[in-house]
Amino acid sequence: MSARGEREPVHVTVWDEATPGAPRVLLVHGTMTWGTECFAGQRPLAEMFRLELVDRRGFGDSPDIARSDYDTDAEDVLQLLGHGAHLVGHSYGAAAVMLAASARPEAVQSLTLIEPAPLRTAAGHPTVAAAVRRIREAFGGFDAARMDPEVYLRVSTEPYGLPVPEPTPRMLRAARSAMRERPVWDAALPLGPLTAAALPKVVINGTWETAHPEYREFTGAALAACGEYLAEAIGARHVQVSGAAHAPHQERPDEVNAVLTRLWQS
Repeated sequence: MSARGEREPVHVTVWDEATPGAPRVLLVHGTMTWGTECFAGQRPLAEMFRLELVDRRGFGDSPDIARSDYDTDAEDVLQLLGHGAHLVGHSYGAAAVMLAASARPEAVQSLTLIEPAPLRTAAGHPTVAAAVRRIREAFGGFDAARMDPEVYLRVSTEPYGLPVPEPTPRMLRAARSAMRERPVWDAALPLGPLTAAALPKVVINGTWETAHPEYREFTGAALAACGEYLAEAIGARHVQVSGAAHAPHQERPDEVNAVLTRLWQS
C-alpha cells in the first residue's frame, strides 16, 4: 500500500437524521456504480445510524484514478475509519472492507459483506474454482479498456438479462473506471486476520433463482458459493435473500435492512 495522505481524499455522502452520537457506518459500493446509487435502499436506516457512503476513486464524486484497485480502496477506508465504525462492502467493495478490517480489526464494530466478489479467495470451493478458470478464459482476449463505454454498458448487461443503464455522464464515467479496474474476481485475500477478529460478521447473498440463466450460470452460482465459503471461513453468519441476485440490498431492501439493523444495534 502506498503512503496515506498523499492523494486527494475520496468523496463521502453522509445520511444522518439520527440522534447525535449514533453508530457510524461506512458503506463501500461495487463496480459501475457509486455510493448513493448503490445504497439508495438503505436510506431509511439514517434515522437510526450515521451512514457514510463512500465513492471509490473513479466513481461518483471522487477523484479520477488511472486504475481502480481494491488495495487503494482499502487505504481510503482505513483513512475514513477513524476511531471506529461498522463496515459494509458490496461486490468489489467487499474486498476493500475485508482488507481494512484485516488491518485494523480493533476499529471495526461489525463487518458485512454483500455478494462478495473476490472469487479467488474462495477457490477452495470447486464451483468457485471452476468459475475463476472460466472467467480467466473469457477475459483472456478481451480488452475492455479499449472499448467504448456505451458499448461496455451493453455487453456487460444485455447478455445476462439485465437492464442497460442510461448512459448519463456519471454512468459513462463509472463504466470507464470499471473497464480499467484491477479484477476483483482474481483477488486472493488473506482470511486469517478476519477469522481471528472477534467482531460480528455477516455475509449476505441472493439465492439467484430469479436471475437470467446466463447470468446465474456465468457468475451467480460462483458468487453464492463464494459467500457461503467466506462465511464459514471467517466465522460469519450467512444470510440468503430469496428472490434476489447480485444486489439483495437493492432488490429486497427491507429484508436486508432488518439484518443490518439487528447487527448494528447489537
